[in-house]
Parts: sequence; structure tokens; C-alpha cells
Amino acid sequence: MAARREDAPPARGRGSRWARPVAAAAAGALPALAFPAPSLWWLAWVGLVPWLLLVRGAASGRQAALTGWIGGTGFMLAVHHWLLPSLHVFLFVLAALLGLLWAPWGWLVRRLLGGRAGPGRLAAALVLVPSGWLVIELVRSWEYLGGPWGVLGASQWQISPALRLASAGGVWLVTFVLVAVNCALAALAAPLTARRTGRSAAEAVAAAVALAVCCGAVAAAWAWAPRPRADGELRVAVVQPGVVKGQHARLERSEALTRGLKGRGLDLVVWGESSVSFDLGAHPRLRKRIADLSSQVGARILVNVDARRSDRPGIYKSSILIGPDGTVGKRYDKTRLVPFGEYVPARSLLGWATSVGRAAGEDRLRGDGPVMMETSGEKFGPLVCFESAFPDMSRQIALDGARLIVTQSSTSTFQDSWAPAQHASLGALRAAETGRPMVHATLTGISAVYGPRGERTGPWLGTDRSTAQVYTVPLATGSTLYLRTGDWIVHAATAALVLYGAASCVRGILRRRRAGSPPGPSGGSPAAGP
Repeated sequence: MAARREDAPPARGRGSRWARPVAAAAAGALPALAFPAPSLWWLAWVGLVPWLLLVRGAASGRQAALTGWIGGTGFMLAVHHWLLPSLHVFLFVLAALLGLLWAPWGWLVRRLLGGRAGPGRLAAALVLVPSGWLVIELVRSWEYLGGPWGVLGASQWQISPALRLASAGGVWLVTFVLVAVNCALAALAAPLTARRTGRSAAEAVAAAVALAVCCGAVAAAWAWAPRPRADGELRVAVVQPGVVKGQHARLERSEALTRGLKGRGLDLVVWGESSVSFDLGAHPRLRKRIADLSSQVGARILVNVDARRSDRPGIYKSSILIGPDGTVGKRYDKTRLVPFGEYVPARSLLGWATSVGRAAGEDRLRGDGPVMMETSGEKFGPLVCFESAFPDMSRQIALDGARLIVTQSSTSTFQDSWAPAQHASLGALRAAETGRPMVHATLTGISAVYGPRGERTGPWLGTDRSTAQVYTVPLATGSTLYLRTGDWIVHAATAALVLYGAASCVRGILRRRRAGSPPGPSGGSPAAGP
């Protein structure tokens, strides 16, 4: 027991009762600056260190859990702050609820990094602390909790080595390495902030070795992860009408921009989400207008209809491919909907959210799953807006044989926030993970196109643009490691935490038994018999 007290972190001055909570919230919010629009990508490699040091220095496991909760709430608020005009006070409630996921993580950080973290405990921390963060991201990525927005690894969308990691283990592997590096840096910094420095050299060496291991993992992914092989190209036009008031005016602007593409040798024209607000089944003249437009430009047009369907009850968001002769193939109905934006979860209980924000007045309905479409002999799979945040959806499309992934989006509600840039950046991760190029087409920007390694192809179309842009999109064959194996790093992280928990339980039981056993006649092992 004396050794246990010796390893405990030194006592801190009481100071202001609000100092630690405010510092925890600020430290938790700091990594949000790594995402677009600030795009301080390097901050993701060091931005968790202040938070980790705060948790490590907590006076008790309870205080560490509270620091984790407050930091997690700060992170959720910072990453989703652009939702405030839509959700109002409800955003703070959601952030606090999701922030609770970091409470056990805070307890774990203090247990593994608190006190004098020797090489063994530091090695365990470099596996278990990132694993804990990864499980948090997995849980909050459930579509009913808001989806995988602000996943830490997504901040590295423009960094080639990180994209190579994503091709090996998805955005999850990038997150794992980022948290491991922050953990090692926190271990390096800890002796500098502690009063005792007797073992600081050993701790520093162990942390430096840990950093070298992380760098080695990135280098290994760069050298050995399979790369997609170039194999052809498609000429794809993105039509971005910009901010246009009124459904009819927006449709007419999209048509005018599309007519200007005549003679450009196109394979596909892509309009953004909700580009058509009228059911094509109930408006045959509109369907014929778009078909005639397809004939004029010499390419099929992928539109997105947000309307009440005439052939079944309810409102759907649907990707529909139109050729010179009308509708081509099956329509794709969006399957993962935005909570509160497109439906209200448990509306009978939470319907009041419509009175305090811009929550959906009527629920959209879900489709039945992915659909393959085809243009110029090449298969492609559509996604609608929010769905591009889910790695498993683009992976399934690629496994189904798509050579191109197309996202139709609209972030016009959040036009002057960080949301358009954050959403556009996700395409780079999805392309790198699957080895398939990604087209991200929006109504009002930002639109973007990425090659099969996640590299940018052509210009971004900003929120100030109203234009039609033609991209030569490189196609590829082959599969990435992530495409073959899926979320292996998530499964490994979960298994590591389960094993650690089981081992801790066993040790605790054995310790209590030893403490509660009466000494034997000679003071050693307990005597046998009654």
C-alpha cells in the first residue's frame, strides 16, 4: 500500500474551484482547430497533450473521470459549434451527454499515466489510451447519436502519410496513431511538470521509444500498404448553382449551368443534394426536361430529389440517374438520416426540439441499402450528404464493384461556418480507404473531387461559386488493406480493453483474497482445515 501511495501524483494547490473545469473544457476544445476551416492539421499530433496532463494530474480517479467528461464536452461543442443556430440549447445537452463517453477514458489515463509511469505501464498506455479513444469514436459514430463527425483522424485529410495509414486501417488507424503520439508526448512532458524527477530519464527514454514506434508504423504503412493501380478515367462535371432563393430558381440555374457543358466530352454530370424538389414520377414534364438536357450535353445526369414520393407514402431523399431516354436503373434512397435535421429520434418524447431549433418538421424515410449505377460502362455508387462520413458505407459500395463513389450534398444551412470545408474534406479519407475516386458535389459549396489515393483532383469550388466544373477523374483497380479487412484496428482496440479489464478484475479479486485471508500458525499461508 505504501508503494501505491508513492506512485500517486503529487498534491496540487487548490486555487480557484473553476480553474480545472475551465482548463479541461479549453484543453478538450483545442484539437477542434485541426479540422477545416482552420486546418491546423499539425495540432492533432500535439493538441491532446494539455488535456492528458490535466487528467494525469488529477487527485483521484473520480476527478480524472470528471476532467475527461468536461474535456469531452468541450471537444464536442467545438467540433459541432456550427450547429448552434439550428439546435440552440439542445446542442449543449447533446455535447454533455456525448462528453460522458470520455469519463471512463479519463479514469484510464490517470491509472496508466499517473505517478511514475515506468516502461511497462507506458507501453500499456500507448495501446490502451488510444484504444479507449477509438471505442469512444466508434460509439458516438452510431448514426442515432450523430454519426462520425469530428473523428480525430479525419483532421489529416490532406497529409499523404496519414492517407496511407487510412488505406491500411481506415480513419480509425489514423486516430489510433494520433492519440498514441499525444500519449507519448504527454509522458515526455510529465517529468517536467512533476516535483519529483528521480526517474525522469527512464520515463523520457521510454516515451522516446514509443514515439519511434509510432513513426515506424507510419513508415511501414507508407512502404508496404497496397496501392491502387491507375486504370482509365472518367470526365465528370459538378454543377454547383450556389445560393439561389426558391426551388424553381435553383432548378433553372442548374439547368442553365448544365447546358453550358455541351460538347465537353462528359461521362457524367452530378447535381447536389435536393437539387430537385419535385417528385419526377408526378412531374413527367420535368423528367423529360432533364432527359432532353442529358441528350444535349451527351452525358447522364445524376440528380437528387427531396420530395414526397408519388409511388409510396413519405418523403425521401433520392439519387436518380437520368439519361436521354429518361430514368436509368434503380433510384437510391438515402439510408442514414441526420438526427433532428431529417428526422427527430423518438419524436413523441423529443418533438419539442422543433420549437427551439430547425429540427425536421416531418421525418424523412429510409431507403433499403446501396445501389449500383452505371455510366459509360463504369459502375458507380451514390451517397447522400451525411453518409460520406461513414467509412463502412463507401467500403461497401467499393466491395459491390463501384469504380467511383459520388456524394451529393448540401450544407447551405451552415454556409458561413466550418461545416462545408469539413464535409468536403471527408471525401479524401473515403477515397484513400477504398482506393476509389470520390466526387463530392454540393448545391452551394464546397464541392471537391479526390483521386483513388485521396489526393485532390482539380479545384475546390468554394461557397462563393456558382459554376459548373469539369474534372478528369482517375480510376483505379486493386484493393486497399482497409477494403480487404475492414475495421480491424477497432476490433483489436476493443479486445485490448476487454483483456485489460478482465486482467484488472482478476488482480483485484486475488488482492482482496490475500488481504482477507487470516495468517497461518507461522504467519505465512493460512492453515488448512476448519
